Amino acid sequence: MKLPDGPKIPTLLQLIKWLGEPFEFLDDCAKRYGDIFTMRLFGFQPMVVISNPQGIQEIFSADPNSFDVGRANEILRPFFGDNSLLSLDGDRHKRERKLLMPPFHGEKVKSYANSICQIAQKVATQWQVNKPFIARNAMQDITLEIILQVVFGLSEGDRYQQIKPPLAEWLDTTASPLRASVIFFKFLQKDLGAWSPWGQIVRLKQKIYDLLSAEIEDRRANPQLRSNDILSLMLSATDEDGQPMTDNQLRDEMLTLLAAGHETTATALAWAFYWIHKLPEVKEKLLQEIDSLGENPDPIEISRSPYLTAVCQETLRIYPVLPIAFARITNSTIEVMGRQFEAETTLVPSIYSTHHREDLYPNPKQFLPERFLERKYSSYEFIPFGGGNRLCIGYALAMLEMKLVLANILSSYQLELANDRPIKPKRRGGTLSPSNGVPLVMKGKRAAKKALVIN
Repeated sequence: MKLPDGPKIPTLLQLIKWLGEPFEFLDDCAKRYGDIFTMRLFGFQPMVVISNPQGIQEIFSADPNSFDVGRANEILRPFFGDNSLLSLDGDRHKRERKLLMPPFHGEKVKSYANSICQIAQKVATQWQVNKPFIARNAMQDITLEIILQVVFGLSEGDRYQQIKPPLAEWLDTTASPLRASVIFFKFLQKDLGAWSPWGQIVRLKQKIYDLLSAEIEDRRANPQLRSNDILSLMLSATDEDGQPMTDNQLRDEMLTLLAAGHETTATALAWAFYWIHKLPEVKEKLLQEIDSLGENPDPIEISRSPYLTAVCQETLRIYPVLPIAFARITNSTIEVMGRQFEAETTLVPSIYSTHHREDLYPNPKQFLPERFLERKYSSYEFIPFGGGNRLCIGYALAMLEMKLVLANILSSYQLELANDRPIKPKRRGGTLSPSNGVPLVMKGKRAAKKALVIN
């Protein structure tokens, strides 16, 4: 069966465009081919890209067994392992997701709020007046601390000191479009020694795995070491047959949570700081709302602030951290938007293209948080965390992090953009990050009574 029309340029050139300028590539394709087209990347099966909410709804709400997503994520397997939720399908995916879900929702997520506030304040105290710093690096410091403390239960001690540097270094191994090419070109995944790009990735991953294994072993042998962190909760979780997760499963899932939760949230926060300080009217409205909460408001009350929520949503809309949701490989013939697609067709919901539809988001290139106050978007129109049975498991924690970090820092410090140079999205591994990291300058502290320090 014929696939929808798409770019006619050579597949290698399509891959280069996808690696170098994915947003521009998606814009060009949407303009020329509409809300469903076929992208052909060198080395990959053709991908049918969809940005129509009806089509996305049909995909997200279909029987999960209609698709293989783990198989479509094969390029991630060398990074996160065979047991990562990203690599699983069918009953195995359902079981692992069920085991992982409890720590990431409801009251459990709320219990992490105070830690998030404290970590944000702790990192911010290191900034010096009138000395520029890179927002994305600062946000990485914050989100890495949150991951280590909330997910791993580590905030001090030898293992905390040992694991932090290799984690940060491992995440930086694909920090540019050129270095990210190792993800997309299998022939580059050759271990030629510690000096080679892939050799560096392999050794760092093994070092992290060894440290994770030691931590898991300690927690199993000494239950008194377990606390409220996600690793401790996962160690205690069992499936319907009473079976716990194995050490290998825990290790792969921990590494996945670390990369997904740390990298993506840091990037989203850097973009948020850019837009807030680029647009004075947004900053003014946001500070008015935060200040209206009074002294030392409850973190959960902060997280319910409408304009703060809208700013975070608009940040994730205009430049989503991931340009596309997880690809789905069809297991049988399926109908989407009145079209029949045969088995083994790869369907890809486009987050960016959906978020830039004029009919959903008028003036889509403008940063307008008010759009989220004026209209409630469905889970097929606003999809920064994907959807269906592959909805990002940590989305509630990520949104809470964004809101509390922004509110704490903005209420406590006077920040400005260090320069007015244009900032473009740039590939960083599988994500899209600000090209210069967003340089900021701290001009001083705001009135102490505005601070949201949690005692």
